[in-house]
Amino acid sequence: MRLRVLVTIAAVAYTSPTAPAQAQGHPQAEAQALDLLKRGIAFRTVSGAGNQTPAYAAHLKQVLVAGGFADSDVEIVPVGDTAYLVARYRGTGKAKGGAKPLLISGHMDVVEAKPADWTRDPFTPVIENGYIYGRGAADMKYDLSTMVASLIDLKRTGFRPARDIVLLLSGDEETSMKTAALMADRFAGAELLLNIDGGGGALDPAGKPTFYGIDGAEKTYADFELVVTNAGGHSSAPRRDNAIYSLAHALTRIEAYGFPGQINDITRASWEAEAAKADPTRAAMIRRFLANPRDAEALAALRADPSLIGQTGTTCVATMVMAGHATNALPQRATANVNCRIFPGTSVEAVRETLAEAAAEPGLTIRTLDSGTVASPASPLRPDVVNAVTTAIHARFPDVPVVPGMSAGASDSMWFRARGVPSYGISPIFTTPGESFAHGLNEKSPLGEIAPSITYYRSVLTALSR
Repeated sequence: MRLRVLVTIAAVAYTSPTAPAQAQGHPQAEAQALDLLKRGIAFRTVSGAGNQTPAYAAHLKQVLVAGGFADSDVEIVPVGDTAYLVARYRGTGKAKGGAKPLLISGHMDVVEAKPADWTRDPFTPVIENGYIYGRGAADMKYDLSTMVASLIDLKRTGFRPARDIVLLLSGDEETSMKTAALMADRFAGAELLLNIDGGGGALDPAGKPTFYGIDGAEKTYADFELVVTNAGGHSSAPRRDNAIYSLAHALTRIEAYGFPGQINDITRASWEAEAAKADPTRAAMIRRFLANPRDAEALAALRADPSLIGQTGTTCVATMVMAGHATNALPQRATANVNCRIFPGTSVEAVRETLAEAAAEPGLTIRTLDSGTVASPASPLRPDVVNAVTTAIHARFPDVPVVPGMSAGASDSMWFRARGVPSYGISPIFTTPGESFAHGLNEKSPLGEIAPSITYYRSVLTALSR
């Protein structure tokens, strides 16, 4: 995920859990998951020269076949310098109502990591103080490894799902997302997708679980280029029609513009959970916002908090500016990039038109840049998914709130949602916010999450594949 951040406003809610339930372990699967994770980190699955994603896919196929999958049921499809993998766990065909296959998605690639910047080599797995370090340790070879080990463990113990379970691993989620788009086209008629590259649990600084979030929606990522051009001239003879000033005026107007408040079923559930735990002042503002998303006072109060603003609707912000060609000349060109995270149900073109209207600057042009993303609707809150995830989470932490959320990042789920496949982020990992350094230096994840992850995945897959 380009932004592996669990985004749900119930993050500050806290329900003191009782002692974790003691679940039966799966030592063989746990050992295999750790081995897969260490081997996976060592593959440099980075876009460009030397991309080892195809080699990593081949390794995973070898492991799956050795674990009981038929060779013909594990397919690797080359796409440019990368590839995607499809592995089918065949069911009995006796699912209720003839249910279609259950899709599981994740990705094999990682963002670039320069060894010179790291304390440890990013592509050499290092275990220290209960953590595993390396690029992909958090995003997302950890979940990939525990999922593959869980599927093999289900095979080993003789589990036969009523419907097929299909594992889909993309090869360029961190860059162009072409492989995810191809897989979404191929499986456009699917009923349900579980994305292990989203969702997850939060721990407070003392290590107590505070909540678990299911990602049921994500915002659309979009970049817009603002351009003002001018004939320029000598700086000793300034004119009023200065390209830099014109661009600055446009950006100031965009800064002052507030997109309207928006709510969907996913964010309403998150807001309601937040209101139940918030202090009286904040709770009152949330309830006013829920009653009327265009309540200016409530909207302003919520948007003053950086942790909440993303959940209130579409947001746009200037991220880059470039202007001029010489220190002693009037600028002939001034450009800026405005990055937007667009609320589900709002089109990219509608946002571009709104920016143009808000900027209202003569000579300004605004065009949409190709960001490799697509708008997608929020997924409905399916009771079967919520119940299966809640049961699995509560087996470990009985009183932890399970809350739907909307991600501000971009994942493979959007391609499936855009093609009518309900998709949900369901990673079981509990971490302290900010500790994993996904996409950053010295990325890490706690090894203590391997065993509960396998127990969780076995529970969810068993429940939803009947």
